[in-house]
Amino acid sequence: MQPRSPLCLADKVETTRQLLACGADITELNTVRKHLSAVKGGGLLRAAPAAVVTFILSDVVDNDVATIGSGPSVADPTTFADAQAVLARYGLDATVPRAVFEMLAAGVRGEIQDSVDPATPEAQKAVSEIIGDNALAVDAAAAAARRLGWEVEVCTPISGDTTVAAAEFAARLRASAGRRRCIVAGGETTVVVRGGGRGGRNQEFALALAEPLQGSGWLVLSAGTDGIDGPTDAAGAFVDGTTAARAHGAGLDLSGALAQNDSYTFFAALGDSFRPGPTGTNVIDIKIALHPEAVETLR
Repeated sequence: MQPRSPLCLADKVETTRQLLACGADITELNTVRKHLSAVKGGGLLRAAPAAVVTFILSDVVDNDVATIGSGPSVADPTTFADAQAVLARYGLDATVPRAVFEMLAAGVRGEIQDSVDPATPEAQKAVSEIIGDNALAVDAAAAAARRLGWEVEVCTPISGDTTVAAAEFAARLRASAGRRRCIVAGGETTVVVRGGGRGGRNQEFALALAEPLQGSGWLVLSAGTDGIDGPTDAAGAFVDGTTAARAHGAGLDLSGALAQNDSYTFFAALGDSFRPGPTGTNVIDIKIALHPEAVETLR
């Protein structure tokens, strides 16, 4: 959305890129973006002549309306100082565009109007209603699995570093093996980009499962509900107990793909990418793990 003057869109894009590459979560990311925008952080409330009612599809695990979409029609509890602290936390003070650094500093000094504080009159004009979220998608997937005769377990939302979260999920699967078992989880993880490959958090999550699940009977899909995972045309990827062995047979370097954040190339080569196309909505991610009678019958 509209950058605060004198910033340009390229300043916001570059700042966002750097935060994503460092593994900043959505709350940290949007704390910064709200303070670089003329519209986010309640900016629309200042322009509205009457009450504003917002119906929201949530792409945030805890459904914090001030974080979803950076809250253009919602009061903002964060400040310029909070945004500045996020950059400092990731050592980005000297790498973000100079105009961004200077704007945040001016805001901390009180030279620029902050986002809409929840205690101000503008904030009282806001009414928000969540009409769809990650929990709804997870519950729907679980209900569909039960109708098909699966024994279903729903996990708490998965968050944090993608590879760490994948290892924990793999351990859970290993401890839960059984015929016709289905484990469903939602959430959103983060990726620290260290390599030059292509991928996204869901494909990386699947790739990080490949070795821990080797030889098991589990089949897992990790995908974004918007049909897009990172800067790729895949929503995610499938992984099972044969993935590591098939990759080795195809001459693919699984560890190298992880090190280079190149999950897209890896799964495309195996034919295990999930490409449903853009769905037109976004309630973050979903993981569906199945332990069937035979994996081959589902592939």
